[in-house]
Amino acid sequence: MIFVIKMFELYLNRFDFFLKLLVEHIMICFCAIGLISLIGIFLGIYISRNKRTARVILSIADFLYTIPSIALFGFLVTMTGIGNTSATIALVIYGILPMLRATYVGIIEVQGEIVESAVAMGSTDIQLLWKIQLPLALPFIMAGFRTMVVMTIALGGIASFIGAGGLGVAIWRGITTSYPEMTAAGSLLVAGLAISCNAILEFVETKIRKRVLGQ
Repeated sequence: MIFVIKMFELYLNRFDFFLKLLVEHIMICFCAIGLISLIGIFLGIYISRNKRTARVILSIADFLYTIPSIALFGFLVTMTGIGNTSATIALVIYGILPMLRATYVGIIEVQGEIVESAVAMGSTDIQLLWKIQLPLALPFIMAGFRTMVVMTIALGGIASFIGAGGLGVAIWRGITTSYPEMTAAGSLLVAGLAISCNAILEFVETKIRKRVLGQ
């Protein structure tokens, strides 16, 4: 109980410090989320149209996902230096897989009868994609997006290990100075941000699923 009291006293006494870190964390993560969404959806569409490359690209994404985060951060430091750039690149690499797979699976899972009917009515490939497949795949894409967002926010907590900003600064400072209240305070804010975004996106996903699939 005393630990919790000290942690909340820390929030009150260092409010500006934690607010600054929270804003930095949101900016870093949301920048990565935007890039992940663009790359993941584009690649997902591409491999849904080029089945021969699907296995290769998905295998590469699977492999990148298995690399320990600390190892990847360390490697990127030697390439792009310390700071937000390396952190953003690492977050993008880790976030690609759920977005890529969700887009790909969502598109290929559209019922064959629907696709055949659209083609028989003269739909071009572009029309088929934008008017039929992507709208029907939207619930799958949204589910992958929600997973990716939560994962990116959580992983952003260790970005400070390579000199980036964000709430990881508080976590790292608490670890290096044997200040557990600081570590817990930073971790709690990361968790709270992730949980809040998950709740909002889950609500949006439910609405989309009901509209598209009637579920």
